[in-house]
Amino acid sequence: QVQLEESGGGLVQAGGSLRLSCAASGRTISTYNMGWFRQAPGKEREFVAAIRWSGGNIHYYAEFVKGRFTISRDSDKNTVVLQMTSLRPEDTAVYYCAADTRWLGTLAAAYEYWGQGTQVTVSS
Repeated sequence: QVQLEESGGGLVQAGGSLRLSCAASGRTISTYNMGWFRQAPGKEREFVAAIRWSGGNIHYYAEFVKGRFTISRDSDKNTVVLQMTSLRPEDTAVYYCAADTRWLGTLAAAYEYWGQGTQVTVSS
């Protein structure tokens, strides 16, 4: 069982950057599939980025963040990072870290363990 806690959210201007961190405890994340999702008020939780452990640490990105966001893993710190640049107002949402031992795709239902989320707000 893994416990996840996100941090690094905040308020930024459009075009700015934020670095979100997901700290894991209870287990190492080296062999977990790790994902980032986001959810805006009144909208469904949507996929942002993921690292697939099975298959060779493949990185996946939603089309709307390609070239702007980067997901990475720091195994020594048991942390997964989402570096976000060129932020847009439509990126405003609560961002969640997720983990699972199996790779079942990029749907939220594919992930068993979740953090509480961190708020990201991008102003115009």
